[in-house]
Amino acid sequence: MRPVEAERDEASSIRIDIWLWRARFAKTRSLAADLVERGAVRLTHQGRQTRLDKPSRVVHPGDQITFAVNGRVTAVRVEATGERRGPPSEARALYVDLGSGAASSSEPEPVLRPIEDRTGGRGER
Repeated sequence: MRPVEAERDEASSIRIDIWLWRARFAKTRSLAADLVERGAVRLTHQGRQTRLDKPSRVVHPGDQITFAVNGRVTAVRVEATGERRGPPSEARALYVDLGSGAASSSEPEPVLRPIEDRTGGRGER
């Protein structure tokens, strides 16, 4: 491989912990690395799905990433690697949410509110 091609490959790939941090799925790189080391991140690259175990594993544009945070499963497709950890609008440009189609078609969950006490604080006698 020529040096120019090697540079292009390096520019189009990024460590998974850095990408999760830049895309704002983790507040710090340490938390992103912990997420990967726990085995909570799965990568689909060229049709093969693997569970990532090391934060140093790389992702490329077009790869699918599935992970669970706070009891929610998130599936995204990597669109870009990004240059920095920018504002949320810049972070959203790094991926396409693959789970948004199912969530928008279902009805929203009803909001449950506590029943008001209509006795005015006085107990019924």
